[in-house]
Amino acid sequence: MYPKVPKETYTTSYQTTFGKRILPIKRIELFSPDEWEEFIEEWLEVKKNKYKEIERFGGSGDMGRDVVAYISDKTKPNYKWNCYQCKHYDNPLMPSQVYTEFGKIIYYTFKKEYPIPEKYYFISPKNCGTSLSSLLINPDKLKNSIMNNWGKKIQDSISKTTIKLEGDLLKYFNNFDFSIFSKIPTKDIIEEHKKHNNHIVRFGGGLPEREKLNEKKIPKNIQKEEIVYVNQLIKAYNSESKKEDSKPEELDEKHYKHFNRARLSFHHSEQLRNFSRDSLPVNTFESFQEEIYSSIIDMTEENYDNDFKKVIEVEKEVRKITISSNPLKDVIILNDKVGVCHQLVNDGKIFWVANEK
Repeated sequence: MYPKVPKETYTTSYQTTFGKRILPIKRIELFSPDEWEEFIEEWLEVKKNKYKEIERFGGSGDMGRDVVAYISDKTKPNYKWNCYQCKHYDNPLMPSQVYTEFGKIIYYTFKKEYPIPEKYYFISPKNCGTSLSSLLINPDKLKNSIMNNWGKKIQDSISKTTIKLEGDLLKYFNNFDFSIFSKIPTKDIIEEHKKHNNHIVRFGGGLPEREKLNEKKIPKNIQKEEIVYVNQLIKAYNSESKKEDSKPEELDEKHYKHFNRARLSFHHSEQLRNFSRDSLPVNTFESFQEEIYSSIIDMTEENYDNDFKKVIEVEKEVRKITISSNPLKDVIILNDKVGVCHQLVNDGKIFWVANEK
C-alpha cells in the first residue's frame, strides 16, 4: 500500500507570528453572561435542521427562558420547544443556583404562559457539579429536592409575589414530568460551534489551512457558472486578434495560455469564497470583492486600443492592491485578486467588452 501523501496547504502569517492561543474551553470562562447566551444562540443556529427558529430572551421578564429553540411553529397552540438555560459562574453549577429556574418553568407552564418544553437543558462553562448532575439523572430525587427547597429557595424568587406550593399548583407539581431536565457538556457545544462562521472570531487561532489549487484540480470542462466571464474573455481576445473565435480551443497560443490562467484564477477566488463562507462571518468575502471592485472600476471604464489590453492592465493593477483589514488577508494570494475580476465580470458588475452591457 502506498503511503498517504500529506495535503499541500498555504502557510499563513498568523501561524508564524502568534504563540499558543487560549483554548476555547478556557476562553468561554472569560465571557460575560450576555456573551455566553449569544454563544449558545450561535451554537443552536448550527442545528437549523432540528429547529424551526431560535430565539433569545434573557434578562428580566423572560419567565425562566434564556434561549429557546422552537421545534414547531411558535404561533400555533401547544407548540413544541426546547429550553436552554444559560448560567455563567466561576464554579460548576450547583442546585442552590438553579432552584429558582425549576420553580419558574413549573409555575409559568402551570399558568399556561407557554407549553411545557420537550427538553430543558442547563448549560454552564464549567458544567454541572456532582450534586446537580445526580439530581438531573434521577427525576424522583430531583422532584423531592425541589419540593423540599420550595419554601426556602423558590417561592419568593419566581415573581414579585410569593408563590406557595399548594392547591392546584401542588397537584400540577406532583404530575409534572421531571425527566425533561437535563444538561449538555460544554466541550460538546464548542465542538459543534466550530461549524458556525463566527467560531474563529470568538476564539481566534487563525484561519484553518487552505488547500492549494492547480490546473489539475479544477474542472476540465467549462462549467455553467463560468459562461458569462468566459464569453467576455473570448470577445476581448477577438478584439485584439480581429478573429471571430467562439470557443476556447479555437484561440491562438497566446490567448489560450491567458485563458487557462484566467480560469485558474477564477477557481481560486471561488475556492476562497467557499473557504470564507465556512470559516468567517457573513459578507467577509463580499467585502473583499468590494475592495477589488472599488480599486479597478475606473480602469474598466477607460478606453483602450482593444479589450484584451484592458484585461491585462486591470489584472496588473489588481495584483498591486494591498488588502490590510479584511480577515482573509492572511490567506489571499495573487490568483484570488485576479480571479475576483472575473467573478465581477460574471456577476455583471464590470465588463471587458463595453458594448456587452
